[in-house]
Amino acid sequence: MENSLPFLTGVNYWPRRKAMSWWSDFDASEVDEEFAMIHSLGLDVVRIFLLWEDFQPQPDQVSSASLDHLGVVCDAAQKHGLKLDVTFFTGHMSGPNWSPRWLLGTPAVPNSRQVVSGGKVVQGSYRNPFSDPVALSAEQLLLRAVVSAYKDHDAIWMWNLGNEPDLFAHPASARAGRQWVHDSVQTIKALDPAHPVTCGLHTADVWEDTGLRVNDVFAETDVAVMHAYPMYTPWARDPLDPDFVPFTCALTQALGNKPVLMEEFGGCTTGPGEPSSVWEWEAWDGPRRQFMASEEALAEYLEAVLPRLVRVGATGAMLWCFADYVPELWDRPPCDQQRHERFFGLVRPDGSLKPHAEVLRNFAATKPRIQPPHPFKLGMTPDEFYKAPMDHVVGMYHSYLDSL
Repeated sequence: MENSLPFLTGVNYWPRRKAMSWWSDFDASEVDEEFAMIHSLGLDVVRIFLLWEDFQPQPDQVSSASLDHLGVVCDAAQKHGLKLDVTFFTGHMSGPNWSPRWLLGTPAVPNSRQVVSGGKVVQGSYRNPFSDPVALSAEQLLLRAVVSAYKDHDAIWMWNLGNEPDLFAHPASARAGRQWVHDSVQTIKALDPAHPVTCGLHTADVWEDTGLRVNDVFAETDVAVMHAYPMYTPWARDPLDPDFVPFTCALTQALGNKPVLMEEFGGCTTGPGEPSSVWEWEAWDGPRRQFMASEEALAEYLEAVLPRLVRVGATGAMLWCFADYVPELWDRPPCDQQRHERFFGLVRPDGSLKPHAEVLRNFAATKPRIQPPHPFKLGMTPDEFYKAPMDHVVGMYHSYLDSL
């Protein structure tokens, strides 16, 4: 495999002192400091998120300040030898859905999540961005503005149409979902044929027919990606099942007929020296229960998953996420209600490294190469699969385990 491409390593990024207020309270020195830390871990790629309301305060207006801040981020990435996975229309993030004010209103998307707009929790919901004419026109404007501005910047690696967009809204049908992806990709490609485009799907788009089917979406994009967490999946063998994430790559590859980047995986941790435990608390919508791994257990999990991702033929691995958030953010969305979201980082709130950061550094230093994809077979057409995906997927996982 000497001629194979490098297996990429990376991390999803929000600053530990700002979280989702990053763009509205921008600090260039903070980005430079934290990108230097990411570079020191030997990583290749940083995935960033363009919080929709910060980049597009009105449907016919793209924020010049946010565009300028994005340029500073690109320059910092280039300075530290990093590439950027730039994610549009965020949208869903870490529990709540973050909506531009101009998208609020009726006919509203059925929604059981907190809605945050203008940095505050709001009542009600928003119009469907897959079908609302104002939203569709706004999306095209934002794509053109950002891509035109930065398509020639050396830090750009990939454009991304969203973060688990089905958690924000569903297209009316799989056909409508594919059309939305097609139109967005074509807008980007008309301006920038050089850089690949993807869309940040997650396991719900495999287990359910959300209108964003893996085979349809990745037929339109250059790159297939997946986000997967055994701790959120009742039928995984345990919350740190090391074969679950590689299996989702194999299944996504079989559905989408493309090698898969594991764009998001990881886990939330207890404090230094504390054992794994299950946290329980009362959130805005009722009681919550969440497995929290010890720092040592998450490091062991990562040490087991990373080589498995290489063996299954994944093209790379990107951790969620860069940092735990400082206590000053714990009374704001998403940290106030989603308490586990405070502790998903490679680094602690004080900037010190957790054990799994060292695991990732050591793995990256081996300079792994992409391997041939696992010979996982779907055994049916994607259309047949999506008639009842959960009737198939658990049995497929058992077959996958038997093949190892």
